Amino acid sequence: MAQGFFITGTGTGVGKTRVSLALIRELRRRGFRVAAMKPVATGAVRRDGGLRQEDAELLLAAANVELSYDEVNAFAYEAPTSPHIAARRENRPVDIEVIIARNEALGARADWVIVEGVGGWEVPLNADTRVSDLAEALRWPVVLVVDLRLGCLNQALLSAAAIGRSCVRPAGWIGNVIDPGFAYLDEYLDTLEESLPEPRLALLPWCPDGHPESSGLVLSAAFEQWVG
Repeated sequence: MAQGFFITGTGTGVGKTRVSLALIRELRRRGFRVAAMKPVATGAVRRDGGLRQEDAELLLAAANVELSYDEVNAFAYEAPTSPHIAARRENRPVDIEVIIARNEALGARADWVIVEGVGGWEVPLNADTRVSDLAEALRWPVVLVVDLRLGCLNQALLSAAAIGRSCVRPAGWIGNVIDPGFAYLDEYLDTLEESLPEPRLALLPWCPDGHPESSGLVLSAAFEQWVG
């Protein structure tokens, strides 16, 4: 039976894709068959006969289970905005049942499935469904990505509290260093470790050239409890 993580974040642009790619590489290094999904994506462009979104393409390239683009990204939208707005503009609503079916199909072919959410935990997908509902439906343990910079503490604590109120299994959090000049990194890490209810699974150091595949995870013992 496959294992998996649902990757969410404290907001948009916090490094969910960078963390997802690092997790895929680490799992592949350990010999696992790894599939990936970004079921809902906005800001896609028309290419190769369809809509293609950059983060989804990176996940597709990183996985070592052979996948089609549509298996990775079931719902792609051109508008670079919240999914419920983009879907409404294109008259193509997100269908969670479609995503569940594709997730189950990937789970039958892989040892691990890494699912990257869109935006933050409570981002609307349609009028009555949010990212949190999708995570509950897919049932993978949830990993929270925290962008380590000024302002992250409030967002991390609020996101963790919301995840704790949901019917999901929290796995822990991963810190993503996105500000190389952040003078209070160690103090922020200490505060997060003391304040968040779940353990830190890993730290993803600063990546000098900004490329999402340039650096690897610094893993904690808590990560090994899930994967080891």
